[in-house]
Amino acid sequence: MIVRISTLALALCPTAVASQGGDGRPEVAGDLPLVYESRFNEEGLAGWTFTDPDAWRVATEGGEAVLEQHSRSEYEPKVRSPYNIALLPDLDLADFVLDLKVRSTTRDYGHRDLCFFFGHQDPSHFYYVHLGKEADPHAHSIFLVDDEPRVSIAKQRTDGTPWTDDWHHVRIVRKVDSGLIEVYFDDMGTPVMSSTDTTFSHGSIGVGSFDDTGQFDDIRVWGRSAE
Repeated sequence: MIVRISTLALALCPTAVASQGGDGRPEVAGDLPLVYESRFNEEGLAGWTFTDPDAWRVATEGGEAVLEQHSRSEYEPKVRSPYNIALLPDLDLADFVLDLKVRSTTRDYGHRDLCFFFGHQDPSHFYYVHLGKEADPHAHSIFLVDDEPRVSIAKQRTDGTPWTDDWHHVRIVRKVDSGLIEVYFDDMGTPVMSSTDTTFSHGSIGVGSFDDTGQFDDIRVWGRSAE
């Protein structure tokens, strides 16, 4: 069954989803309740906002509905940061675990990427993860956008993301008290990058890319409301 849970429902009954079980909960989520789940078969784009709605759609891949960013967004950020952003603004979260399937649909080159956003306050204040094929000062890292062009804040990272044209498994873990940020790609036992930062203690989460295209599916979020 597809579940989409509002923050209001979470506030009224914070243990309701956790008690159901069978939600594929990763151990790292601990007692965080499941606050969002979608496979895009029924609810479509409900609940999402975009830097450019025309760049996004629900597409069919392998007989299943997926969220697809199919073209570059007509969007110019105030400070240097990703162009293609889809957000869940109703999810204003502190601690969370984001778990999803992703597929890069662009050509193979050094900055081939998909991005994941969190702690989003407004278009000039947020964190994002850039999973790029080759690591450099502007690719394959955890970035902070704080009213100035993005800055890499990763303390540990691999040399790059081994993108293929297949689906991959991504998980992002955030713990605001310690500032922990961990990013996993396919191997859920060892993070491909990590950092500690306490600039933003809450915010919206989302998906997208810097200037490429991609698909997203089986999105699940366990988290705690910033309130």
